Amino acid sequence: MDRQAFYRDPYPVYAEARRIPGLTFVPELDAWLVSRREDVREVLSSPDVFSSAGAMRPDQVPGPAALAELAKGCGGVQAVLTADGDAHRRLRRPLTRALSPARVAATLPFVRERAEALVAGFAADGRVEWMSAYAEPLPAAVAGRLLGLDPEDTPGAVRAARRAEDLLFTELDEEGQVAAAREVVGLQHLLDAYARARRSDPRDDLVTDMVRDFAPGDGELTPDQRREIVSNLENALLAGHLTTTALLGVVVLDLLRDRRQWELLRERPELVPAAIEEAARFEAPVQGFRRTVRRPVRVGGTELGEGDVVFVSYASAGRDAEPESRPNEFDITRPASRHLSFGFGPHGCPGTHLAKEQVRITLELLLRELPGLRLADQEVVMAPTLIHRSPEALHLEW
Repeated sequence: MDRQAFYRDPYPVYAEARRIPGLTFVPELDAWLVSRREDVREVLSSPDVFSSAGAMRPDQVPGPAALAELAKGCGGVQAVLTADGDAHRRLRRPLTRALSPARVAATLPFVRERAEALVAGFAADGRVEWMSAYAEPLPAAVAGRLLGLDPEDTPGAVRAARRAEDLLFTELDEEGQVAAAREVVGLQHLLDAYARARRSDPRDDLVTDMVRDFAPGDGELTPDQRREIVSNLENALLAGHLTTTALLGVVVLDLLRDRRQWELLRERPELVPAAIEEAARFEAPVQGFRRTVRRPVRVGGTELGEGDVVFVSYASAGRDAEPESRPNEFDITRPASRHLSFGFGPHGCPGTHLAKEQVRITLELLLRELPGLRLADQEVVMAPTLIHRSPEALHLEW
């Protein structure tokens, strides 16, 4: 199968992998696919056996010209996503603090204000391309605020973070690679400037938290400290909006694709939290991550050796259920169950609560302001990536 076609619709491969005994080696992933719920839990619960190094291995290796541009930056060291053990715990600590229930609660008035402003900007038009007009800019603004970026810096910073994704997961010619690399380097220097400014002027934001945690004291930041801070801020900026953007895309798509689901939500708005959980189960916003085997182990009946790579599919785990429960159908009345779509164990997504709150505020706003919402185009194409599961475009009307 063509890799791009697999990325756009991996669910048939997931289903076949769950059907046959053992793990399935998927050439498009160059990894063993962990597709069953209990196997996914086992791998995610065993970081001593399955390393996160290479968790998000790129599909594309930048060429020499792009690498020369990247060498001018201030990053490129280990971030929390690919760290293990004590290093992971140290790098995760400021994220956990920044995304605490109290910090999230303090952010919600800003989320609501931005959400209302975005909807007001297109409500009178009668139609909108949802991803570019709302699903991308809302989480971007929230991520920028979480980091402590000035509002005028946030759109460019988020765009540059997405260009980093393009550079590693999209086929670009040399000119395109160099252009993307330059934007990434510009972002790194911007974040570096914020980090150095927060050293002398600390604030209540994630940049300050990382400076304090990764560079204790009050002296000038060293080059190594700056690279570590910048690398982890880059990671937080990308992860902080990408997952929520994906979830905002799929929850609206799934609710409107089966009109009965949207009408039911209008009649019973108390089902909004259930709709969010069902969207996350049905279309995991991040399909999964890789893990590298540290020592020989048996998973799902398959013997794996040291150095083998597995792809842990959160998305497949979400549909691993008995046929009578209709796991391949989107149903907001489904009895609550604990899905794995935001990960599990030490690497579980620390921003889950904030992401869900943004989606909750959004659905409540749409039900109130645009109750007649419907799909303008039934042919929706999903983005060809496993890093996030979302429509390339989602045209709506009312």
